[in-house]
Amino acid sequence: MIDFFHDLWGYIKQRKKFWLTPLLLILVFCGLILIFGASTGLSPFIYSIF
Repeated sequence: MIDFFHDLWGYIKQRKKFWLTPLLLILVFCGLILIFGASTGLSPFIYSIF
């Protein structure tokens, strides 16, 4: 998994596609909310925000 992120960062750096970084961070953040929000007691608080 670490190799994937290393290769991804190398691609972004070499191709000068730094605009991809915020998009990837948003996708990771949304994925974490879905994973942790569905399995913990935090779901009523998370879903009340949206």
